Amino acid sequence: MARDPFANFERMRRDIDELFGAFERSSTHRRGFSPRVDVFYEGDPPRAVVAAELPGVDIAEVRLEIRGRKLLIAGVRRAQPSEGRVYQQVEIEHGPFRRVVELGADVATDEAGATFDDGILRVEVPLAPQEPQARRVPIGSARERGELGQESDDAPAPIRRGEETP
Repeated sequence: MARDPFANFERMRRDIDELFGAFERSSTHRRGFSPRVDVFYEGDPPRAVVAAELPGVDIAEVRLEIRGRKLLIAGVRRAQPSEGRVYQQVEIEHGPFRRVVELGADVATDEAGATFDDGILRVEVPLAPQEPQARRVPIGSARERGELGQESDDAPAPIRRGEETP
């Protein structure tokens, strides 16, 4: 059985964070955190689903935006009041967050919806219907177009995107 070379990275990241935690907490600039997400596709009609872990976040401070195939989740997790507390360990990340999730298909942004339950934000976006890949193109004769390339009244009308031919 092969070992996963990335299995210990999360533990190493936590160790480094703990080692430099005092320096980071004393810094005036805090980078925030990046919520973990699951992205999957389900249903009929099919839809993209993004589930993001946001425990301790006031959902009123979360912003969702879809641009093309990218879903932006942004907001802030406020720190708990520390007055009168002496911390032994601080691991719960807080501050601003911004996560851009790349979706694997075109989506119908006008039909997107989201729910927030038990600290999990669930965003559902139906996949955009696929445009037909092929369509008929009528063939006219040069005589129908008139002299010098000017169209006559009998010439076929120009085809516009999305129009079907009879």
